[in-house]
Amino acid sequence: MSQICASGQPVSCLLTLIITTSPTPSAPSTELISAILSSFRTHCGALLSCRVIVVFDTYDRIASQARLKKGQVTPDGARCFNLYKQNIQGLILKEFSPYEGELGLHHGNGEAEFGYGGMGANSVSFSTTQSNDKRVTFIEPSKRLGFGLAVRSALRLTETPFVWVQQHDWSLLSDIPLGPLLDIMQATEVGASMPVKYVCFPSIRLLSYADSAHVGQFPALRSLTASLKRNFLTESGASIPLTPMFFWHDKPHLASTEHYLSRVFPTRLSMLRGAFIEDTIGQRARNQMKEGDWAKWATWLYYPDQGQMLCLRHLRGRTWEGAEKESEKKAKWMAQNGKENLVG
Repeated sequence: MSQICASGQPVSCLLTLIITTSPTPSAPSTELISAILSSFRTHCGALLSCRVIVVFDTYDRIASQARLKKGQVTPDGARCFNLYKQNIQGLILKEFSPYEGELGLHHGNGEAEFGYGGMGANSVSFSTTQSNDKRVTFIEPSKRLGFGLAVRSALRLTETPFVWVQQHDWSLLSDIPLGPLLDIMQATEVGASMPVKYVCFPSIRLLSYADSAHVGQFPALRSLTASLKRNFLTESGASIPLTPMFFWHDKPHLASTEHYLSRVFPTRLSMLRGAFIEDTIGQRARNQMKEGDWAKWATWLYYPDQGQMLCLRHLRGRTWEGAEKESEKKAKWMAQNGKENLVG
């Protein structure tokens, strides 16, 4: 059942879940995405009541050695990715739209443009598949988009005011007060002195963020933290701890759909094909924040237990090969190590 916000609206009417995935050594297994869904079920069940858009970003080239961040896969990796897409589609439909099935799917097309508009090559076509109830949408590009354009393509299909952006290898470790967070974002949408447009969640590197060198080395950031860090009180009486975040991270985050499109993707020149948001816009945003220009970005970090509570776990999707293969590797290593010890 969808959680109800203080406005009386269910979370499912306010939020769309965007999942980006791409070739991974664990394919064609669905273990990565299954682990994420399981963590949602434990720590933020309302996400499973929302509409979901899954972007299957693809690869650029096939070669003898995989370089996944550069869009390069092996022949076996390409074969496994095709099977992986089918498996993930089945998993997502079963979880989010179990009564639709393949007969209830509609197909469409779209385009992701980038860079200078005078060059015809600066766009990527993609196909869409959507369930009748619009709860599930799949995007399959004809060429590699990269995380930035993958997110933008999903945002353009989003019909809710807020999104949860989820990479395929981060799971939740702690409970997330999604309803109260959305209440705060709604309450600060217009004319607020402390707008909340983006909320990231603490990974191990973001623990004690407000007291870290990311903040302390810069006078403007120290001042902003001192004045803005607080517990936000919602109409329902919830107290939600937030501290200003001086970066736009790609890891799981909650954001305003309109703010995302207008601030991160104002024009086709904003994001190149293959680029990550945090490597481009994130750096630009941080430089502006160091000069005191934070409000235009309005980025926050959920900060329970004064920044000591870990909320995210990285599953290392570029290297993890799935439980079976990892067990085989471990057994092989132990056997080899045992032999070496015997010889020694």
